[in-house]
Amino acid sequence: MFIHKVSNSLFTSPCTRIALLWEPLGSKKVLCNVCERHCIIPPGKRGFCGARFNKEGTLYVLTYGNISSISNNPMSKKPFNNFHPSEYALTVGSWGCNFLCPWCQNWEISKVWAKTCNYLDPDSYIKEALRLKSSGTSFSFNEPSVTLFEYSLDVMPKAKNVGLFNTYVTNGYMTLDALKLLIKNGLDAANVDIKGCGKKIEKWIGGDVDIVWRNLEFMKKHRVHVEVTTLIVPTVNDDTDCLRSIAKKILDLLGEETPWHITRYYSAYRAQDRGLPLSTPIKTLEKAYKIGKETGLQYVYIGNVPGHKWENTYCPFCNTLLIERSFPWQVEVKIKEPVCPNCKSKLAITL
Repeated sequence: MFIHKVSNSLFTSPCTRIALLWEPLGSKKVLCNVCERHCIIPPGKRGFCGARFNKEGTLYVLTYGNISSISNNPMSKKPFNNFHPSEYALTVGSWGCNFLCPWCQNWEISKVWAKTCNYLDPDSYIKEALRLKSSGTSFSFNEPSVTLFEYSLDVMPKAKNVGLFNTYVTNGYMTLDALKLLIKNGLDAANVDIKGCGKKIEKWIGGDVDIVWRNLEFMKKHRVHVEVTTLIVPTVNDDTDCLRSIAKKILDLLGEETPWHITRYYSAYRAQDRGLPLSTPIKTLEKAYKIGKETGLQYVYIGNVPGHKWENTYCPFCNTLLIERSFPWQVEVKIKEPVCPNCKSKLAITL
């Protein structure tokens, strides 16, 4: 078995390493600088995400290579529709998160703190990716920037050395120092959640969405391929003004070629306890799609609606079908280079 379940204490296991990006404070407290929560953690306690533990004035990460979930996932599932769209990435997750979203789709691992060590060392990760003929790595499922940060920094250079690309699926709430290290160590692409607008979304997720926009801009500036996902949750972020605001910011800050994934929400975790409905009406998703296109975005997608025509990729200049997607995760790429076969326009697609 390439993942080793360690029976001894989590705190003395290979999943526990001295963390990066922290500083000591008085009375053996520490300040964590991996995400923008900047948790001040007393000795013997964990930070908000549950992945970082203060042991006698030293900050440790408890989720180094501590794998809750692993699968060889198609890029369209993440989703990355314009980045190696027909390929696969070996995808791992851990435990914990730094957001509060009551509709979390992966709550079984994101809302649970690591208690044991299911260890996958970086070399074994790469060997497994090659065995499965994956084209890349992906850190996903829960929030990798707080749980698998140090681990991914070790994995990504090894992946690049054998010709694999590296991706993150993230809420984008890391500090700039953390983001700089990710880029330096080989981050190629990120799908980043924009969960809503202003103070309204902040009360739901416990984070400032402007920080996420800042990080998206930084990624784009440093040539990381970015795609944006908005899970459309009725009464939370489905009003026309909010949707138009997101589309306009993507256009102005990231560029018209940046894909926007508009995905359907289904009730999960504590959504119903908070008075949220069972799912997003398809007509709401279609409204958002039209807003995105009218705003000037070239690539807008509807997700979590199997078989919908707008999960496909069309030429933004002549509407020729370029990439066809069908359930379950079947992808037919009809182009061999990032050029429309009909109108000959250049396309913002990495094949």
